[in-house]
Amino acid sequence: MGSREEFEEIYHSKISRAGSAELLAWLQTTDFFTAPASTRFHCACLGGLVQHSVSVYHVMREKHFDPAADSEESFAICALLHDVCKAQFYKKGTRNYKNEETGAWEKRPYYTISDSYPYGHGEKSVFLIERFMRLKTSEAIAIRWHMGGFDDAVKGGSYSISQAFEKYPLAVKLHLSDLESTYLREKGTSAVPHTR
Repeated sequence: MGSREEFEEIYHSKISRAGSAELLAWLQTTDFFTAPASTRFHCACLGGLVQHSVSVYHVMREKHFDPAADSEESFAICALLHDVCKAQFYKKGTRNYKNEETGAWEKRPYYTISDSYPYGHGEKSVFLIERFMRLKTSEAIAIRWHMGGFDDAVKGGSYSISQAFEKYPLAVKLHLSDLESTYLREKGTSAVPHTR
């Protein structure tokens, strides 16, 4: 089963909230299922965004799910949709690379950022999701702060993130799962997509 099929299977089995079908239908009109997760770091390849989303879900479920305190639906929503802001965000281009074996210069594909709606990262995902489906406060906070200290809004210091993590364990769980997935589980998926 590919990442897209796994994403859709988890989505359909775990998320039943009003508006979820419309949100998935909208995602299917975007490049969400073919976009990379980054330009040159983790999952910088065709389909990397959905691959990363599914990976975050698995880390979250394996490491942080407490059946007495957590909601299956909230975990699926947060993990699968935290990076919805990256749909329609990347643009494929070409760049010259020197072939070390032949010494010849070759054009290879790579990704650049083309953000037509620069609204921030986590907050943009929350905004896009809520165009179709209402989020619980804990879900919105978790998605908003999933980048943790890597978020531009935190540079220079912010009490909001520490308050979010203190009040909403779901936010901590999503942030930790995103970090582990990105830096530990997705190693080897960061090559510039020159063959896809």
